[in-house]
Amino acid sequence: MNFHQVEFERSFGLSAQLPPSDCTEIAFVGRSNVGKSSMINKVFNRKQLARVSAVPGKTATINFFRVEGVRFADLPGYGYAKVAKSEKKRWDELINGYFQSDRDIQLVFQLIDMRHPPTRDDLTMVNFLIDCEFPFVVVLTKQDKLSKKQQEERLRALQEELPCADQILMVPFSAQTGEGVEQIKAIIEEVCQED
Repeated sequence: MNFHQVEFERSFGLSAQLPPSDCTEIAFVGRSNVGKSSMINKVFNRKQLARVSAVPGKTATINFFRVEGVRFADLPGYGYAKVAKSEKKRWDELINGYFQSDRDIQLVFQLIDMRHPPTRDDLTMVNFLIDCEFPFVVVLTKQDKLSKKQQEERLRALQEELPCADQILMVPFSAQTGEGVEQIKAIIEEVCQED
């Protein structure tokens, strides 16, 4: 797959607007400000493909990108407290609507900040993916902010913190250093070849 040939497709603010699923889809989910946009930009080697913001909660739509007949979905971040209830409700409807519509979702990248234990929202999302039997990989973002020793400690702790941790592939990732990028690309290519 030529990751450089990625193109922005469209953004959608309501699940009713989502186009029918006509190809393999790979989704990116995680709490607000976990680094979804930074990860997408790093994987596709584009600076502004997904808009990065220092302010949590900026991605308020599902943004679709496409490469060689595969659609990538950047979902709004969840769990940001400083958003109006009506906006939170819209985000929930959008995320649930995406997963519950009949889409060809072949993989979900669940992003979790490696520096901290998973939030309650992270655990809810992981349990949802397990219950719905969506194949997923946990991407541990901001890996570069921890020393090697701290990384090892967090990886050990995650075995207790995440449900079914021994069955989940976890990829430490850094948008700064590029750690994990090649592994993520290889996972994407493997999923697309299988389909």
